[in-house]
Amino acid sequence: MEAAIITTYRCVNKCVMCNIWRHPTKVEEEIKPDIIDKLPDLRFANVTGGEPMLRDDIDEIIGRLAGKARRIVLSTNGYYTEKIVSLARKHKKHNFGVRISLEGLPRANDELRGLRDCFDHGLRTLLELHRLGLKDIGFGITVSDRNARDMIELYQLAKALGVEFATAVVHNSYYFHKQDNRIENRELVIGCFQELIDELLRSRRAKDWFRAYFNRGLINYIEGRPRLLPCGAGEEMFFLDPFGEIRPCNGLEVASPENSMGNLQEQSFAEIWTSERAERIRQMVKNCPRNCWMIGTASPAIKKNLGLPARWILKNKVNSLLGKKYGQN
Repeated sequence: MEAAIITTYRCVNKCVMCNIWRHPTKVEEEIKPDIIDKLPDLRFANVTGGEPMLRDDIDEIIGRLAGKARRIVLSTNGYYTEKIVSLARKHKKHNFGVRISLEGLPRANDELRGLRDCFDHGLRTLLELHRLGLKDIGFGITVSDRNARDMIELYQLAKALGVEFATAVVHNSYYFHKQDNRIENRELVIGCFQELIDELLRSRRAKDWFRAYFNRGLINYIEGRPRLLPCGAGEEMFFLDPFGEIRPCNGLEVASPENSMGNLQEQSFAEIWTSERAERIRQMVKNCPRNCWMIGTASPAIKKNLGLPARWILKNKVNSLLGKKYGQN
């Protein structure tokens, strides 16, 4: 099972595509580190926010998760370099990784994230983690019309540094407090994703081939088509929010008592996970019309249904070897 631990809705950024910063949690409202002890054993845990480095007790949260999750990845804007490097130095033996959000080259990133010198801080953090010897590091971009052209340059930077490169596209949901995110120039953005898919298919790393498939799913989402694979939110993964609510995902239109499986501060995880309420929410997910394609739900779906992605990869890897560009074959 996989989980996203949303530690806080506080954030120093003022992102164009996300309004979490307009709806911050209060420190006293946020879950305490000891709630982590109530979680089941996890294959993977993503520690996120808001900006999780605003938690004064983030070290304790990571430390407690180390006894629960086989792999932990911290998602951050990278602004707090010294604090992040110190955290990584302490926990790198626990299969600990870091992903830094960079929304383009310096000008685009700082404009989209609403924080001066945010790119510089993020890149410096990445380089310091690289120098530390942390293996599981990388950065990711949330793509829109405003930064799509920077995607290939960021991928080439990641490739040159030997770090991971993750992608997303703008979504609307309660989590982002947005319902007006949209891609106007679909042709431009899809073309940029096709170029990235070509690059990934040319790689010698099997992981990059599956990333190519994930990016195919993003094109699919931009085109308004159904998901490539069924969503397993609430079965294969869950979100724990800052108030202790267990929700199936972060793609829901609204956050309400009706789509919370239960509160971990009031019940055990087993009581929540096996409840009739949780089963009703799983049925709701099966009939969900939103067709989100975000890594939190797409990655477990790919792992569960390896045959379909593998067949797509085989076909398109052969085409790539024959010199055919993706989208033109």
